[in-house]
Amino acid sequence: MKGRWRSLAATLASVPITLFGLVLVTFLIGRVMPIDPVLAIVGDRAPMDVVERTRLELGLDKPLPVQFAIYVNNLLHGDLGRSVMTSNTVWADIARFFPATLELATLAILMAMLIGVPLGVLAAVRQGTRTDQAIRVICLAGHSVPIFVLALVSLLLFYATLGWAPGPGRQSVAYEDMVTPVTGLLSIDSLIAGDYGAFRDAVAHMLQPAGVLAYFSMAYIARMTRAFMLDALHGEYVTTARAKGLSPLRVIWRHAFGNISVRLVTVIALTYAGLLEGAVVTETVFSWPGLGQYLTVSLLNADMNAVLGATLVVGLTYLVFNLLADALYRLMDPRVR
Repeated sequence: MKGRWRSLAATLASVPITLFGLVLVTFLIGRVMPIDPVLAIVGDRAPMDVVERTRLELGLDKPLPVQFAIYVNNLLHGDLGRSVMTSNTVWADIARFFPATLELATLAILMAMLIGVPLGVLAAVRQGTRTDQAIRVICLAGHSVPIFVLALVSLLLFYATLGWAPGPGRQSVAYEDMVTPVTGLLSIDSLIAGDYGAFRDAVAHMLQPAGVLAYFSMAYIARMTRAFMLDALHGEYVTTARAKGLSPLRVIWRHAFGNISVRLVTVIALTYAGLLEGAVVTETVFSWPGLGQYLTVSLLNADMNAVLGATLVVGLTYLVFNLLADALYRLMDPRVR
């Protein structure tokens, strides 16, 4: 019992330290980038007195430690600043764009799990056969080819050549602004509104970018599943289960897979977090109006408040999923508890 509380206390103590490091790194990124936030606000042709006055108002004339203290104080009051590009608060922009990324990443991780886990198990069971080799080649390609290449090839093949997929974007022009936002997830909101045409259109637009992200994630999940299963299939408990005359399916899925499911939860949770933070290139290629595209456009427009705010949210997302994976690991594995 004491060990459990000690472990929990250590985990909780690491959270503020990690948050402080995340905030510090985010702040330093904004200061080392070769972009003057003052010029981004007032413009390149603004008079020098306006530039200096704005610099004083923002506190950029103060030493770095003082600037960092002001930055932390603003964060503690929920202030990420105002976007120069949209004239909205950064929080409002993030609340607007993040649901699109969440929707895309959720569909991608579901597709990756449903395909990657069975493929990894099959490859482990058929180790050394042509099936195993084919699956390993597929996974190697998914993990080696740059994701922007996969996205461009997908657009060229399924949209431009075959015409099977709709164009870039989140929905067709005919359905724009037809569904009242409730959750921010377009597919869910269209179902709530009872507009099944908008729902089908939203899913059709989502399948292609989600498929690209899913292939990339599936390759990693399948490789990890295969590695875990190979280790489990050589365990003594599996040998004992086979000696008892249990069916091969029960040995594989009940005993071997049941033993690795805890580790897979961690892999899938962190992969999901990676999708939420790493969909920048895919969203840019497919013109998907999510947090990744918002971050990219903000960076190109030297909108540092938006860049730092989005970067901070991405880091917080990864931290939350890391803690969630750790909690699930402890919950599912009594040996850890």
